[in-house]
Amino acid sequence: MASTLRRTWAEIDLDSLASNYRKLKKHIGDDVKFCGIVKADAYGHGSVQVSRTLEEAGADYLAVSSIDEAMELRTNGISMPILILGHTPRDQVAKLIENNITQTITCEAKAINYSQEAMRLGKTLKVHIKVDSGMSRLGYLCEGDFYEGGVEHIVEDCQMPGLDAEGIFTHFSMADEEGDEALAYTKHQFELFKSVIDAVEERWGKRFRIKHCANTGATARFPETYLDMVRPGLLLYGYGEYARELDLEPVMSLKTAVQTIKHYPAQTKVSYGGLYTTDKKTRMGVLPYGYADGFLRSLSNKAVVMTSEGPARQCGRICMDMSMIDLTDKRGVGVGSEVEIFGKNNPIEAMAEAAQTIPYELVCAVSKRVPRMYVKGGQVVEKELLLRF
Repeated sequence: MASTLRRTWAEIDLDSLASNYRKLKKHIGDDVKFCGIVKADAYGHGSVQVSRTLEEAGADYLAVSSIDEAMELRTNGISMPILILGHTPRDQVAKLIENNITQTITCEAKAINYSQEAMRLGKTLKVHIKVDSGMSRLGYLCEGDFYEGGVEHIVEDCQMPGLDAEGIFTHFSMADEEGDEALAYTKHQFELFKSVIDAVEERWGKRFRIKHCANTGATARFPETYLDMVRPGLLLYGYGEYARELDLEPVMSLKTAVQTIKHYPAQTKVSYGGLYTTDKKTRMGVLPYGYADGFLRSLSNKAVVMTSEGPARQCGRICMDMSMIDLTDKRGVGVGSEVEIFGKNNPIEAMAEAAQTIPYELVCAVSKRVPRMYVKGGQVVEKELLLRF
């Protein structure tokens, strides 16, 4: 669906995405597989288009959160291996098998359900075992007193009929944090994970074909954790300090256009609650970009956007559909002028810091009413508007 409104839009640079993949692949080496994380609509970048680009570039696996996300990819022609990181109901096992989708198993109860359903169908479900090495979220608990029981349960579940235990993985909780404590905790998680793998493989009498644990932080910093495959998240999309260190490029540029120009005298209160008061005669621009589009209200009076004449401060409460910026010293920026919220010329990291959050939240917050424009070779090759008509 092509929008007729030049309102607010996200430009997704597929060339930058492919370039980031190539640089990361060179960084990890040819012998390590690459799993592209495309859950949550590829962090707002468009899972189908991102997956298609990664498939063409030679990536080995994709990872999503749910069967719905996996089926969106299969329905749109993505044929490469897909791993579901979250839960899938037992009654969907047939769909997993029919569409060659790999399912994560996080506990014995789920293994039993999947095994029984696969056997009922007379087929085999490919699975990856998740180990809870310290994230304290999902996975077989193998810490301390739970070690022996955790290992035994994994061995038993890998031997269940109807299941093909292709892989085993864990998730680091502090690999992207600085400091000795974070480093020690990541090392502890990694050593525990390796110990579990060794114990399981010895008792099982088989080896996992894919072992993986390196997320963004580990992919950037800890090559010893690469094992058979890495799973960089936001790093692939070019955000964060590690992306800068690896010369990766931001893939999304979020843009809008000045809708209205207003002139206010000094001591004029702006927007809800009078949070901002002009201190001089002010030329104020109104942007059609608000919290319903993903502009976090917590950024009110804190955000800085980029115009053709330099940075402009956001003023007053961010509204549902609009926000205001000070254009007093930017006389060449008028109605219709393009403004970059974040992107190649206005790093998202600064906005994330102002909001006291992480870039993940900002890109995922870009709402469905913001059209995505997919750019390749400097040309828009596809447009996507997620609103229903």
